[in-house]
Amino acid sequence: MKKTIFFLSFLFVSFMSDAQHYEANWESLNKRGIPAWFHQDKFGIFIHWGVYSVPSYAPVIPNSGESYAEWYWYRIREGNKRFTAFHDSVYGKNFQYQGFESMFKAELFDPKQWADVFKRSGAKYVVLTSKHHEGYCLWNSAEADRDWGRAWNAVTGTPQRDLLGDLTNAVRAEGLKMGYYYSLYEWFNPLWRTDKQKFVTEHLFPQFKDLVTKYKPSIIFSDGEWELSDTAWKSPELLAWLFNESPVAKEVVVDDRWGGNTRGKNTGATYTTSEYGAGMDPNVIWEESQGIGHSYGYNRNEQLNDYKTSNALILTLVDVVARGGNLLLDIGPAADGTIPVIMQQRLIDIGDWLQVNGDAIYGTEAWKQSYQWSEGKKPEKKGESYMAGYSAAELVKPKQDAAHVEYFFTRKGKDLFCIVPAYTPQIRIKDFKPAAGKVSILGSNKTISGRQAGNDFIIDISSLKPAEIFTTPFVVRLQNAL
Repeated sequence: MKKTIFFLSFLFVSFMSDAQHYEANWESLNKRGIPAWFHQDKFGIFIHWGVYSVPSYAPVIPNSGESYAEWYWYRIREGNKRFTAFHDSVYGKNFQYQGFESMFKAELFDPKQWADVFKRSGAKYVVLTSKHHEGYCLWNSAEADRDWGRAWNAVTGTPQRDLLGDLTNAVRAEGLKMGYYYSLYEWFNPLWRTDKQKFVTEHLFPQFKDLVTKYKPSIIFSDGEWELSDTAWKSPELLAWLFNESPVAKEVVVDDRWGGNTRGKNTGATYTTSEYGAGMDPNVIWEESQGIGHSYGYNRNEQLNDYKTSNALILTLVDVVARGGNLLLDIGPAADGTIPVIMQQRLIDIGDWLQVNGDAIYGTEAWKQSYQWSEGKKPEKKGESYMAGYSAAELVKPKQDAAHVEYFFTRKGKDLFCIVPAYTPQIRIKDFKPAAGKVSILGSNKTISGRQAGNDFIIDISSLKPAEIFTTPFVVRLQNAL
């Protein structure tokens, strides 16, 4: 009898879940919640690829949107002197941006090779620019060609190939989730410039629904929302369709960029976004995005020192996850369809580290403290976190009279993970008394132990040589400590 009651209860709950209907307003949409897989997966790959990958140029100005090569068209149209000087000298004053489309050939694009690199990076999901602010689509969009009055997608245009579809199939074949960045507005689309409301109803809505229906994304990273309010974009109406009627209604995860008034709000329906070092509250679902260099789109002007080292990227991932977030790490492929080798190398290095230490990342939660600081003055808070204007690689460096991050922490169930940036013979976790449990280093079979010293817990690893600790940073696991 009990089994029968349980089964009927399960069917009722399942029915109610399936029958849930969301109205086209945020109060209703926020009742949906964010599918759990996203917060658990922690690490994704962002890809900025489009016609802007042909000029692939921006000045290198750290911590500035002017370093974004994917904004090339906008910058030359607004008369930015750095961009126009380059454009005029290389392509000529009369060369129109649309002419770059014939050079966007993707002739060396191998989606299986891309997907293999992403799998080896340890990422769990991939987000491709289906369409950036330039309006060029990487799939066969009828709306793009109609409203631009020319071939303005990769199938009818020069590549003559469904770049988005081919990559989607390859990524899913590797067992990863696939999602799409989608820009709501398009800088110079004739319809956008003449009738914004008609653009929303006759261009954006059918194009967005076509993308979702054909390719069934697990993630939608909306952007380009700031020109209009969510009401003018009719975003609640579009999301109600997505959550009720689309083929990915139960699985899809969406970000917070649906109108000039929506970022950081509606945390029951959307995850919160930051880019290049902002960071968020661990009590909300959030994701940090940034490139390996200063730009999202490929920038030929960046030099070796403009790219973060593998260690710096690993520390960035650790820092973001310790603060309760996901990291969406961007690569910018070249116009010929190749991923710059330096970017591939960085991704593989991250994957090698995760092979050993992934337990401290995937499926974890933020602990009561993300960091342990040394003695000294902490960096001044800028923006929403210590990471605004800083990098994790800088935060861990000892400096005279200044505090640095000694350890990062994550937790999973009753286990605590202490992530140590560099070899040290002794780890002292301040004001911590573990409930019980075994102490170990991930990837090592060497026996280590801890002891209580007043209010602190000390782990002595002086018997281990640095070479016996296989990764930097390394991870100490305290089982059943919480």
